[in-house]
Amino acid sequence: MNVRILRHGLLLLLAVLLAACSPDFGLDQHGQKINRSQWEDRWLVINYWAEWCGPCHKEIPELNALAQSEGEIAVWGVNYDHLQGEALRQSAEKMSIRYGVFQSDPATYFSLPVSNVLPATYLIDPHGKVRAHLVGEQTAEAIRQRITALEKDS
Repeated sequence: MNVRILRHGLLLLLAVLLAACSPDFGLDQHGQKINRSQWEDRWLVINYWAEWCGPCHKEIPELNALAQSEGEIAVWGVNYDHLQGEALRQSAEKMSIRYGVFQSDPATYFSLPVSNVLPATYLIDPHGKVRAHLVGEQTAEAIRQRITALEKDS
C-alpha cells in the first residue's frame, strides 16, 4: 500500500512539474486564459494591429473570415499599443475583431522580430517555427496561398 501511495504521489508531482513547464500565454481580450492547445497542430497567424492604423481596419474583416473558415489555421491578434484589460476589450470590439487577442505580447515566446510597420503578420507553422513575416495589409486568400507555398517548401 505504501508503494502505491508513493507511486501516485510521484505521478502527481510529475504532472505538477510538467504543467509548470508549459508556457503561460496570459489572457485574451475577454479575460479568458489562453492555452497553446487552442492552436496546437495548426498554423498560427499572429497579427499586430492598432486603432490608429488605417490598413489594420481594412485587414481585420479578412482575418475574421480566415479565423472562421479554416480549421487548420488559428488567428490571434496583438495590440501594438500594449492595451490591457477593459481598454483592450473595447478596442478589439471597436475594430470588430472576432478572433482572440493576446493581452501579453507573445513575441518572446515565438522569437518574433520587432516590426516597426503595421499591420504586421507572422505565420508560425504547427511545430512552432516562424515561417514568414508579412508587412502591410493582407487578405485571407493571400495568407492561405502563402501557407500552402510554405507547406510545399517543407
